[in-house]
Amino acid sequence: MDSNESWVDLKNIKITDDFWSGMQNLVTDVVIPFQERVLNDDEPDVEKSHAIENFRIAAGLSDGEFYGMVFQDSDVAKWLEGAAYSLIIKPDKELEKRADDIIGIIEKAQQPDGYLNTYFTIKEPDHRWQNLLECHELYCAGHMMEAAVAYYDATGKDRLLKVMERMAGHIINRFGPDKITGIPGHQEVEIGLMRMYHVTDNEEYKKMARYFLEERGKNPDFFKEEAQKRDWKHFGMIPEDTKYNQSYATIYEQDEAVGHSVRAVYMYTAMADLAATDKDERLYKACRRLWDNMAQKKMYITGGIGSTVEGEAFTKEYELPNDMAYAETCASIGLVFFAKQMLRMDKSGEYADVMERALYNGIISGMQLDGKRFFYVNPLEVNPGVSGEIFGYKHVIPQRPGWYTCACCPPNLVRMVTSLGKYTWDEDEDTIYSHMFIGQEAKLNKADISVKSSYPWKGQIAYTINPKTSDKFAVAIHIPGYLKKYTVRLNGEIIDASKQVKNGYMYIERVWYSNDTIEITFDMEIRKVYANTNVREDIGCVALMRGPFVYCFEGVDNDSDVQSLILEAEKIDQAKEEIMTDDLLKGMTSILVPAVRLESDDGLYSENPPKERSVMARAVPYFAWGNRGLNQMRVWMHSR
Repeated sequence: MDSNESWVDLKNIKITDDFWSGMQNLVTDVVIPFQERVLNDDEPDVEKSHAIENFRIAAGLSDGEFYGMVFQDSDVAKWLEGAAYSLIIKPDKELEKRADDIIGIIEKAQQPDGYLNTYFTIKEPDHRWQNLLECHELYCAGHMMEAAVAYYDATGKDRLLKVMERMAGHIINRFGPDKITGIPGHQEVEIGLMRMYHVTDNEEYKKMARYFLEERGKNPDFFKEEAQKRDWKHFGMIPEDTKYNQSYATIYEQDEAVGHSVRAVYMYTAMADLAATDKDERLYKACRRLWDNMAQKKMYITGGIGSTVEGEAFTKEYELPNDMAYAETCASIGLVFFAKQMLRMDKSGEYADVMERALYNGIISGMQLDGKRFFYVNPLEVNPGVSGEIFGYKHVIPQRPGWYTCACCPPNLVRMVTSLGKYTWDEDEDTIYSHMFIGQEAKLNKADISVKSSYPWKGQIAYTINPKTSDKFAVAIHIPGYLKKYTVRLNGEIIDASKQVKNGYMYIERVWYSNDTIEITFDMEIRKVYANTNVREDIGCVALMRGPFVYCFEGVDNDSDVQSLILEAEKIDQAKEEIMTDDLLKGMTSILVPAVRLESDDGLYSENPPKERSVMARAVPYFAWGNRGLNQMRVWMHSR
């Protein structure tokens, strides 16, 4: 385990990638202002938020009642964090002024003892800290800590950071060894405390994070005993369901991803951060066991995790239904958080592969291409009339809604896209690591590196290195695990890169000179992917990928019916690529693949086999589905 990395400052990374720059511009120019209006209840025809008004009421600046979920504060925190990253991408004095004003309201809402939570300040002040199982006080604190650190990093302003240092002090004074025992019902404060530690060097924050992590599971009856001490409940969660919130065993004893998937990956992220920071081998091994189980047995091809609506949770190994999938957007985002922390300890391409899988598929699928509608759930198959309507399928909404009561995913997606640069590089004493083929300008300790990329649509990437030292060092570039054939040129000369690849990274070590270039080129081949036969829903099916994208088939491209299509798997080499001209999907590469359409005679059952008709079926990138009206959609296709 090696964690001698230096932190890469997000302000030193500028995304210049045609694909991701467009996504970031959409978020900065459209999504952040839209969500701000929603949070202020100024956007018509969407679910009321009231989140900022809750802070005004708690601050004594407005009269009224608390409205929303018990964790409504976290929507504001995640929006502020995304706005902070947005200010790095595109400075905006007006946005910064509005964010400052919101921070001022938050500061006024803080109680004299440092406590900050609008629900309990407004509605139930006598019930503070009595219901850790359900009421998300620590969860909201963690998200606001993350926002405080992001805003300080982006602007140098520490007003919110000071607020959250007072809140952290309040938490530390209350919980811990020889104090009141307690663990979060929804993990997140552990991430926030670690981020506070990294920016302040205050060891107490790291100790508190370790306490919350290591206390979990020591007493599996903790939440049951907590519930017995009070005569009220909030959601009606079952205290005995200790797997739901991963409190059934200590973090060192857990070896299977279980329970609520967002809670799980947030906990794993903090565990990995702490393991890397303290070079804790035992904690790293615990992370590794959980990673292996999740990534190898419980993850969708899109990077989605958490397969059931029941508890928004992981279920059994290989149980990955397509048309009942949950795969919450927040869970895939948390998966990227976890993967990046694992990369700090182990420069292994499998983590970068998962980051890429989730980012290009299961995360950005959560947002409409216009930036104003969002998915909470990301299914791999949709059938209008069934999806969203029938019991067991009601969560599988076939079109993105504008907002929803539990609006955790939209601002989470904002902070993910705007902070993308954090996930593209690492640097240690002798190596610069590039994790993804994303076009950007990076100012690192040992070199300034410009990356020109036509990825993900074409296989052409060029790194230009301008060193800041005359010492030898390595540039290690992640080669996606699916890529078997590629050509590498160093200053125009082809080199044998295969001898320099280790754990999915191509290492080129040398003394570098100004404008040295590494060029990587490859064909973007259409790939057939088959699921493990233990995934019973996908037996006899095939999925298509091209580059990092998973593809899906929508009814709008296929005579309104994708369910009766069977792909001719052996004719995939006859598939054609076509650039879309549709206004919404314009410029995207679609795939035309040989298929047969089955057509039945009238009647529910027949002794006559369906008729077959040869067709060319069209597939589009999964992230773009659901933008062209109500449609069938399918990722895993029957094949023969």
